Amino acid sequence: MVLIHASRDIPAPLDSVWNVIADIDREPEFWHGTKSIKNISKQGNIVEREVVIAFRNSVCREIVELDAKTSVNVKIIEGPIKGKKAIALTTIENNTTRINVEWDIRVSGFFGMFTGMIKKHILNGTEEALDRISETVSLKCKPAIHSLATQLAI
Repeated sequence: MVLIHASRDIPAPLDSVWNVIADIDREPEFWHGTKSIKNISKQGNIVEREVVIAFRNSVCREIVELDAKTSVNVKIIEGPIKGKKAIALTTIENNTTRINVEWDIRVSGFFGMFTGMIKKHILNGTEEALDRISETVSLKCKPAIHSLATQLAI
């Protein structure tokens, strides 16, 4: 079992952060370990999909559940990596949102020999994804902040 945790505080309202992380089809833009996504089915807030990951272009099957403005829960049910990735949002204060990412995975088969290396790679990739998410949210929030400042100056 491999447990990984990363967290980031983003100076933006929860709705702004949710709009980025809930757009799960954009995952490869933020999570560079995800090369491509093929959605298989969607029922309400649950999506079943195939994901090609960077590790030897392996294919994983996932079930993703969106819990509105609270979390994105990914169950990895087939592939060299199986387990869960949970992305949870909480409001801290002053329009600051905390993103917590928890991985609970098992590396199977031949890949099990590389568990330590894979854990380090996933942790680094998660921290880089949080950087990209933060940057994207910040860019989307700046025009709104600038607009409000302009309105107040008038």
